[in-house]
Amino acid sequence: MVMGREIEFLYDFGGPNSWFVHRAIPAIEAAGTVTFRYVPVLLGGIFKATGNQPPLMSYGHVAAKVNYDRLEMDRFMARHGITGFAFNPHFPVNTLLAMRGAVAAERLGCGPAYREAMYTALWQDGLKLDDPEVWAGVLETAGLDAAALGAAVQDAATKAELAASTERAVARGAFGVPTFFLGGDMWFGKDRLRDVVEAATGDMA
Repeated sequence: MVMGREIEFLYDFGGPNSWFVHRAIPAIEAAGTVTFRYVPVLLGGIFKATGNQPPLMSYGHVAAKVNYDRLEMDRFMARHGITGFAFNPHFPVNTLLAMRGAVAAERLGCGPAYREAMYTALWQDGLKLDDPEVWAGVLETAGLDAAALGAAVQDAATKAELAASTERAVARGAFGVPTFFLGGDMWFGKDRLRDVVEAATGDMA
């Protein structure tokens, strides 16, 4: 078994399936065989570059498919012991500010706390994170430096880094989130989480 292999997790807060993966990761990492590296990307940019669109736009009129997706959400939560999910009433939320904040938070050394605050605000508390005042309020509630992060998201280097990360993702074959990379191999979707972990640990049974 290969120990401690790193899995890249390409995420955008606006994708509910990324929230499910985020919630599942701690228990997986606790086993000590894999780690996850969060890679912020802009989902809207990926959609634009690839011609993709949100699932609810492409098949939201197919009631059976929507109902099945909800069933898979329930199954995933049960498998990983996840609770607390609430569909955001403002969906879809423009995540440009939040994702630039993710890049800024990494630079300021508060990436994990920032990610947790954003995911909780969007997919548990139902907040409208494309409102700058709401976003800043979430930061303050989480004990993060809202002033420093607010300044950092306006920095040209922050904007360029998120754009470059998104472009790299598309160049590697990504068309949505959550996307995982193990070396040069790609997996897409929360339902592939178990597959990429098995590949990383060598347990393909």
